[in-house]
Amino acid sequence: MQVHPLQLVPNCVITEDIYGKTNHPIVKKDTIVSETHIQVLQSFLIEEVEVASRLANGLPFQPQELDQIDQIDQLSNFSTTKEHKLTFLEHYHQVVDHYRKLFVSWQSGTPIEIQDVRQLIVPLLERVDFAKSQILLLANQASKDNYFYHHSVAISLLTALLSKRLGWEKEWVQISIAAFLADSGMAKMNRSLFEKKGAISEGEFTEIKKHPTYSYRFVEKCSSIGKPAKLAILQHHEKLDGTGYPLGVTSDKIHSYAKIIAIADAYHAMTSERFYQNNRPFFEVISDMYQLIDIQFDTEIFKTFVSFIENVMGGAKVKLSNGEAAEISSIKLGKQKELMVFTKKTKEFIVLDTHNNVTIESIIL
Repeated sequence: MQVHPLQLVPNCVITEDIYGKTNHPIVKKDTIVSETHIQVLQSFLIEEVEVASRLANGLPFQPQELDQIDQIDQLSNFSTTKEHKLTFLEHYHQVVDHYRKLFVSWQSGTPIEIQDVRQLIVPLLERVDFAKSQILLLANQASKDNYFYHHSVAISLLTALLSKRLGWEKEWVQISIAAFLADSGMAKMNRSLFEKKGAISEGEFTEIKKHPTYSYRFVEKCSSIGKPAKLAILQHHEKLDGTGYPLGVTSDKIHSYAKIIAIADAYHAMTSERFYQNNRPFFEVISDMYQLIDIQFDTEIFKTFVSFIENVMGGAKVKLSNGEAAEISSIKLGKQKELMVFTKKTKEFIVLDTHNNVTIESIIL
């Protein structure tokens, strides 16, 4: 039976996988529909779904006619669903808050439900092409107190952008979900260690290094996550030279998905405010990351990430340390950055370096 999502009711049974813009189903065959599923289908602008003629409880399903449904405003404009009314950053903060609640449930022993994860993160992932500069600057949205919950959402979004840039058009959602779950194993840590705000001891770091293994165990038997994505979760802290963890494998044994997540993970971590560091501008972080090419980061993947940043941030409006408003007119990131801005008031080009004492104070989105 074919119906519109607005005709669905809880306990309807989906009889065919439902797809959005990717090759991964939004809702899978045999799913028993809840109110959340209905909202998700509306947010993805799905117009028809196949359902069983009987509900999960055995009662016959008799869909209402569309013109009898008291939701005419939704019928005329699907983009007015709750998520699409939100700005990208509002939506982002909403997902961070939901992730925090999920994580607390994992700490209490609740298993990861991939369907819940997909329903939470995929609608936000679908917006990445329209929020590139905001995603590159997501470190500004977190504080040292809530960094952890922001981190998993942010690296999922950064992974999505980098995966798409690398041409992983069919796989980018799976890689991004792997990034979202990469730190889920931290839920298995002793809570006092997880919540510690000061420096950690060598013994405590040894315990923290187990979290990729715990994350992998969470999803090991999940059939809706492919083996490459599971491997990426396990390997996202490995380094090309074999000094990473938990296995200490070298570049030839590290999956490409893991190499993508490693870059997204490090970028967000290094640009963010944490208990032991202040937040740092992206161009300084990229210069530091360049030093770790072929040690921690794959050369080609990292250079793709850098060229993406240069492309997105060129033309960005900024506030300089001297109080002037300007625009980035030229940007080249490397071991030594090359930044030129054009000032709005004095109409001059300024090359930012260590000699002129003028720096970028903030970026205006």
